[in-house]
Amino acid sequence: MTGMEHFEGRREVASPEDMERLGRELGGVLRAGDLLVLTGPLGAGKTTLTRGIGAGLGVRGPVQSPTFVIARTHPSEVGGPALVHVDAYRLGSPAELDDLGLDPDRSVTIVEWGRGMVDGLVDTWWELEIERGWSGTGIDNACGTTGPYAAELEDAAPRIVTVTRRP
Repeated sequence: MTGMEHFEGRREVASPEDMERLGRELGGVLRAGDLLVLTGPLGAGKTTLTRGIGAGLGVRGPVQSPTFVIARTHPSEVGGPALVHVDAYRLGSPAELDDLGLDPDRSVTIVEWGRGMVDGLVDTWWELEIERGWSGTGIDNACGTTGPYAAELEDAAPRIVTVTRRP
């Protein structure tokens, strides 16, 4: 066990700084062989959380979204495991993820948009679902109906992070 059990359940994360802090705490307990699947809408904080995990692991950065390259490897600067950061958004099937040639036994692997994609890659993994709040404005601004300040308001909204061991 890696210590991830301590993080199981739901918690509110009030700000991007708190999301990154949570990531650093997670990075402090993760070990080679751990795989995390991050699920949540655009802008929920998946990459911010991963940036914190990278800091907690002591890997070379910057940790940024791998959307266009699909996967980035961040080697450790402190003798620990590398961080492999995957964005599965544009992948069509688990076979495409498998084709990347990942070695989840020797690294900490994070797969954004990975729900339903990692079955068979490892026996067990951790799913972190991030729910994004609606800023308390009373307006459904998911469609951009609040004008030019919608993104700022969305970023201020708290997130709910649920950590679950799978399967």
